Amino acid sequence: MASGDEEKFDGILMHMAQQHTGGINELLDTFFGFLRRKTDFFDGAEKTYAQRVVLERFSAHQKIALQAKETEERAAEAAQAAKRKKVQKAAAPQESKIVELADDELPPDVPVVSSDGSVSRTPAAATAAPAAAPSADTAANGSAANGEDKDGEKDEDDDPTKVKPNAGNGADLDNYRWTQTLSDIEIRIPLKTDFHVKGKHVDVVIKKSKLKAGLKGKEAVIDGDLIHTIQVADCFWSLEDGSMLVISLEKVNKMEWWSRILTTDAEINTKKVQPENSKLSDLDGDTRGMVEKMMYDQRQKQMGLPTSEEQQKQDMLQQFMKQHPEMDFSKAKIS
Repeated sequence: MASGDEEKFDGILMHMAQQHTGGINELLDTFFGFLRRKTDFFDGAEKTYAQRVVLERFSAHQKIALQAKETEERAAEAAQAAKRKKVQKAAAPQESKIVELADDELPPDVPVVSSDGSVSRTPAAATAAPAAAPSADTAANGSAANGEDKDGEKDEDDDPTKVKPNAGNGADLDNYRWTQTLSDIEIRIPLKTDFHVKGKHVDVVIKKSKLKAGLKGKEAVIDGDLIHTIQVADCFWSLEDGSMLVISLEKVNKMEWWSRILTTDAEINTKKVQPENSKLSDLDGDTRGMVEKMMYDQRQKQMGLPTSEEQQKQDMLQQFMKQHPEMDFSKAKIS
């Protein structure tokens, strides 16, 4: 079948698969039962024909599937390597620089060596300059660091029962770390072993609303119900350096921030999530529009201004007032 026609019957087959609660064995029984009852597939040619054809097609599709999985794993490893390189580069210490200062630029009481080898000291200032008053921005930042706004009031987004998100808008838990964007989630599990871990050593089960991950023969690091559903077909896992299990999950709802991975995990404060503006270009048109609207509304709230919906209601009321000047709107309230 041509590649363009490969997905032609996906809708029908998916509907069939959903009707078979017994899994793949039940689905295959139905398919082969159809061939047995309605065709001469099994007895119309030589005895080994049916078996040979099935095995040939199985081998062909297995080869394609394994090659695709290998390609995905290599791409994921390359992406993670690039990400690690970027983080290492950002964390590298800055190069020290020596700056030559004129004598009159030196701070008070600093030893100065002249050309003849004698040592003298710069004179101390007669009077110390008065301490500069903190700027408005400094005072505001100091209040923000204490969880207060410019008026000295506590930030209404603070919630002592929830965890502050990490730099990746996720959480650093005892046994694993997770980060997220609006569309996907990355989970990193350190595998504490004394050997180089390979794929055969790990046990990962990814379902629409469940996740299990860890080493075979040991208690799973993650095992439970997901807080939201995922697109299983677009999820995958890989190993880094034989010591780190990395799981990538694709969200079904790409318009919400997850507050946790499992329903039993500690919950982060999603109001503290910081979306990256540079990622907007990666979203489709509708999703990007909704994200930009959310960001606009958030900025409006911070400035004490009406959100887009509130502004729309106000505009509608103003328009209605113009059309009905005989009515009294002095007590009208927009909710």
